[in-house]
Amino acid sequence: MENDEVILLDFWPSMFGMRVRVALAEKAIEYEYKEEDLFSSKSPLLLKMNPIHKKIPVLIHNGKPVCESFVVVEYIDEVWKDKAPLLPSDPYERSQARFWASYTDKLYDFGKRVWTVKREEFAEGKKDPIDPLKLLEETALGDKPYFGGENFGFVDIALIGFYSWFYTYETICNFSIEAECPKIAAWGKRCMKRESVSKSLPDSHKIYEVVIEYRKKSGLD
Repeated sequence: MENDEVILLDFWPSMFGMRVRVALAEKAIEYEYKEEDLFSSKSPLLLKMNPIHKKIPVLIHNGKPVCESFVVVEYIDEVWKDKAPLLPSDPYERSQARFWASYTDKLYDFGKRVWTVKREEFAEGKKDPIDPLKLLEETALGDKPYFGGENFGFVDIALIGFYSWFYTYETICNFSIEAECPKIAAWGKRCMKRESVSKSLPDSHKIYEVVIEYRKKSGLD
């Protein structure tokens, strides 16, 4: 859709924002990126465009806001349907993609703890991210190159943002996702070969540095 105004309100380390960035890149959509500094204060534009949750990401399309990462990705897929379909056309397969995409958010419950919990407290919780990843690996991914089979799609977009956080999880919590979930690790490396992914995700070490700085200021390290 030519001459559309597309703006993305985002926060660079956000795995939810990464979903939207990758979807926009897959569709080759040009947009204006506006960084939100969630460590300090939220912009008036964010508060205006998402007055309910006041969270990123927010896609603003011709002045109209679309909020919540999965809603935004589906919106992108429906509006720009002429290129790189992200959801299957079959209703059942589409329902399964939505189910597994939603399941990936179980990793976020663990991820929140790297901001708030001392390292020694992670000893008993190491399996918290491994168990859902193993289930995704065994049940949803299997031996396929992508969760969508031969095609990179909705579930891949849902999980790939977490991939950029794996290094932080592993380093702070002292475990190896590659050792525990080799197919997920191989899937992540495969996805990173896609330009839409590699140019949309931040460097994993940069995320780790930000988290460590925050943990030190909070007295956790």
